[in-house]
Amino acid sequence: MDQTLRNHANAIVSAAIRAVQPDEAVNRALAGKTFPGRVILVAAGKAAWQMAKAAQDTLGDRIDRGIILTKYDHVKGPVGKLICREAGHPIPDENSFLGTEQALALTENLTKQDTVLFLLSGGGSALFEKPLIPGQELQDITSQLLACGAEITEMNTIRKRLSAVKGGRFAQHCAPAQVYAIVLSDILGDPLDMIASGPACPDSSTCVEALAIAEKYSLKLSAEARALLQQETPKALGNVTTQITGSVRQLCAAAAKSCRELGYEPVLLTDQLCCQAKEAGSFLASVLKTHAGQGKSLAFIAGGETVVQLTGTGLGGRNQELALAAAAGIEGIPGAAVFSVGSDGTDGPTDAAGGYTDYETAATLRKQGIQIFEVLQNNDAYHALACCDGLIITGPTGTNVNDVAVALLRNH
Repeated sequence: MDQTLRNHANAIVSAAIRAVQPDEAVNRALAGKTFPGRVILVAAGKAAWQMAKAAQDTLGDRIDRGIILTKYDHVKGPVGKLICREAGHPIPDENSFLGTEQALALTENLTKQDTVLFLLSGGGSALFEKPLIPGQELQDITSQLLACGAEITEMNTIRKRLSAVKGGRFAQHCAPAQVYAIVLSDILGDPLDMIASGPACPDSSTCVEALAIAEKYSLKLSAEARALLQQETPKALGNVTTQITGSVRQLCAAAAKSCRELGYEPVLLTDQLCCQAKEAGSFLASVLKTHAGQGKSLAFIAGGETVVQLTGTGLGGRNQELALAAAAGIEGIPGAAVFSVGSDGTDGPTDAAGGYTDYETAATLRKQGIQIFEVLQNNDAYHALACCDGLIITGPTGTNVNDVAVALLRNH
């Protein structure tokens, strides 16, 4: 491993994630805001604790009551008098359902003068859920969608229709109270109705689209679930004000700034990356091949969210798979490295945020009898990267604005 490149990768990851922390964004959204009646706080998503902490620091005793619903191991301590609950992600579990029932109870029987401060971030689709079908069936449908490589917007189009809180239904539940939503975007293009499946946003998707997605992926659905896909969601809400804070664009811009400070000329390839993780890794390796030997240090940046089609039984995540897929293509190119991370600090069902590979990785793995092609077939990037010090581990970051991948080419 080229330690200089690895140090640069670590520095870029740290700088990018620091720049998209939600604290300041929440503070800005609340600056000068006045709420006439009671304020009930509901925070849901992987960044829920951080967002709620910022709101508590700003509003203090103005918050009458509230709840934080976030992923396991993401609560970093008590926040005022708010209830803190952890639950399953990316597949909702019993704690997701229990926590959501508590949130619904806290927001019942409100008046026009009351405000529900709704802090929403990615992961909310699993963490904030009251299913209209048995919980076990919802878990199975979510697993099917994840396994077949469905895009996040496709997944949410289905999940909205199977839920009592998604697709604008939570805002309906809160009426006549006003809902002031502060949203940390984790979906390309920031479509409000798709972020965490839009609990407080009118739904732009249709039943026809939902049924087409079910057919496209041959989803196994009960008659009850199929009937729900044919019931339309709210298309207008009169009690919601929304402010988006943070996005993958900021993540990419911060990565580019850090690259420049380290002596690389940054090139933003896209902030809309959406393809198979293996294909993205192969593409970034091809970009480095094209520019190798040009005599200058370059950094190619791609933000977005790739998908993994499960063909094996290994352990990994989309960012780890992207980095490992690049390793074969950059082998032997001096100064070449590819790394990719999830801004929330978690990648798939692992403790890693993502993965790092460079021009020496493929040879290092080969010496250990590890073939990259076979690893990718088994979706086991985690264990392969662990064998070459290629895992990037940050721990939960408190934010969630998609992923960033960087391909470095250092001129020695």
